[in-house]
Amino acid sequence: MNLIEEDSDGRTLWVTGAGSGMGRAVARSAAARGYKVALSGRRKEALEETARLIGQEGGASKILTMDSAVPSQVLQAKEEINREWGLISHVVLSAGLNHPRRYWRDQSMSDFNEIVTTNLTGAAYVTDAVLPDMRSAGGGVVLFVSSFSGWQYSPDAGVAYSSSKTALASLAQSLNGQENRNGIRSCHLCPGDVDTDFLSMRPQVPGSKARESMLGPADIAAAVQFVLDSPSHVCINELVITPVKKQ
Repeated sequence: MNLIEEDSDGRTLWVTGAGSGMGRAVARSAAARGYKVALSGRRKEALEETARLIGQEGGASKILTMDSAVPSQVLQAKEEINREWGLISHVVLSAGLNHPRRYWRDQSMSDFNEIVTTNLTGAAYVTDAVLPDMRSAGGGVVLFVSSFSGWQYSPDAGVAYSSSKTALASLAQSLNGQENRNGIRSCHLCPGDVDTDFLSMRPQVPGSKARESMLGPADIAAAVQFVLDSPSHVCINELVITPVKKQ
């Protein structure tokens, strides 16, 4: 049995992109189940609202305002978590970015770079930072919140977005291939349409009728919780979740 299992009260989860949408829902779900949750993102006010909700529900959280695409900020945040709560046992990488100009005909390379840096490079920075903790603890979970377009080509998802989310599958596979021996498990989570503020980054923002048939942040949080709580001998390599299509 690894150290994390022996001390269930010592489960520490780091959620990036915790200020809204899926990240906020994941943080609240995990806190309700007894995880100590470190909340990170670039918007302090949004993180404070997530922390307020968790506090109202009796959970424990810590705010870490940072940009996961900046290595020094990632390392500083990791050290702050260690000082207060010890080793980090679980990570959910939910920070994401897209842009309305997402086709070869209209995208800019500066936007392309920012999207890839946020979605892919930032996720790699955080993963690299927490692996020593997980090796020391004898196990851990790294979950990448990807996209349906990271699992199957989606023509309107965007060149940079699709490329970066597809690459997350390789990060998860490499972790499982190299770190399962250390008890570390990774999951590439691929949700379909989810009704969050992220939809505002689409060229045409869906209306209320279209949103009625989408998944909600709570649906994603339930799936993430299933992965986080899975026994240490179970590795959920990839999980694809889509809303039911009634037409």
